[in-house]
Amino acid sequence: MRVLVVGQGGREHAICWKLRQSPLVKEIYAAPGNAGIAQVADCVDIGIADIIELADFADSLKIDLTIVGPELPLTLGIVDEFQKRGLPIFGPTRLAAELEGSKVFSKEFMRKYNIPTAEATACNSPDEARDALKKTKFPAVLKIDGLAAGKGVVIVNSVDEADAYLRLVFEDKKFGNAASRILVEEYLTGEEVSFLAISDGKRCIPLAPAKDYKKAFDHDEGPNTGGMGSHSPAVVISGETAAEVMKTIMIPTINGMAEEGRTYTGVLYAGLMLTQNGPKVLEYNCRFGDPETQVQMMRLEDDLAEVCLKVARGNLGDTTKLSWKKEAAACIVTCVDGYPEDYMKGQEVALDPIDDDSVIVFHAGISKKDSKYIVCGGRVANVCARAATLTEALSHAYNAVNKVRYIGARYRTDIGLRALQQKRADSGSFPTFNG
Repeated sequence: MRVLVVGQGGREHAICWKLRQSPLVKEIYAAPGNAGIAQVADCVDIGIADIIELADFADSLKIDLTIVGPELPLTLGIVDEFQKRGLPIFGPTRLAAELEGSKVFSKEFMRKYNIPTAEATACNSPDEARDALKKTKFPAVLKIDGLAAGKGVVIVNSVDEADAYLRLVFEDKKFGNAASRILVEEYLTGEEVSFLAISDGKRCIPLAPAKDYKKAFDHDEGPNTGGMGSHSPAVVISGETAAEVMKTIMIPTINGMAEEGRTYTGVLYAGLMLTQNGPKVLEYNCRFGDPETQVQMMRLEDDLAEVCLKVARGNLGDTTKLSWKKEAAACIVTCVDGYPEDYMKGQEVALDPIDDDSVIVFHAGISKKDSKYIVCGGRVANVCARAATLTEALSHAYNAVNKVRYIGARYRTDIGLRALQQKRADSGSFPTFNG
């Protein structure tokens, strides 16, 4: 097989790394890729938004399977263009990807199909948002309608904080047309977890649950980011709760989308809050998570290419579940100080040798100029490790994180800590994870 991976981050590096292990895959191309991806695939200088050029490339090389990493090309209709040309591609169509592309659409969809979520009001102006806030308790959540790379959600604790954000959105146009509408949403409390499944449009199969850490700083403080770390198993979600999520959220979503004439194929990602009243959806994503994918690929035993090709063909066949290594995986994201706002680019990245076979460094915002690695994005590298227990996996990853060096480097020091403390409180000891 010849496989094309669309994207340029740590998620796509992990996907290419996993594809390289498949006996079915002979050639891997990545568009545009990054310096780390170039070690396992041939990088092609085509941007993720250049849909026609990507399709032309896949057509010319007779690509057998394309896997789309980021959300932007999905919402632009890359799957529609590839399907029109008879090119197998893993991901939802433009209409199906509106689950992520529009927070307002997804909220209305969940209401229609009785999928548990927070109460919210859609607003077209700052005045409408202020009126909605009068009927909402603080803290409250403000979400812009469109895509914002994981940075379009803010928790406000007062009218003044809300006004400041509304000015940023509607007057300063920080998010451009993505913020022509905004949701004023009820603030949910509990434990946040990422739940992903793959679907062929008719059935869906869960991936190993993972926990993502969105906030920029320790103790879940600071602004939302694209994700500062992850681990799998999620620890905080039980088998019973996972079954409830499939029954009340994932399967109804796939069935509802089919009923809407928006048949959903690819990865369905539900960002959940595990509340006292059960799991509720915070948001949908229509692709593999980042950095959840990094830890999931380290645990996946099945052939990723084979599974994705079945989905792209619209038939999972006899695949009823996926197999996972009976180990834990952890990911520590290193970023540039200032991220997710203003940060320095262009500084050299030193990648010291790591004498630990359990550790893998997936490149995120790293390019290569001549013989030097250069920072080109806010999230720079994903230092990941796999071990028998989550405690060990985190230890290995943290021991190696300083092997990635550049001016302005920082990372969270508490990834997995609260989950482990909770598990220890429940069981009396740190566990070995089996699923």
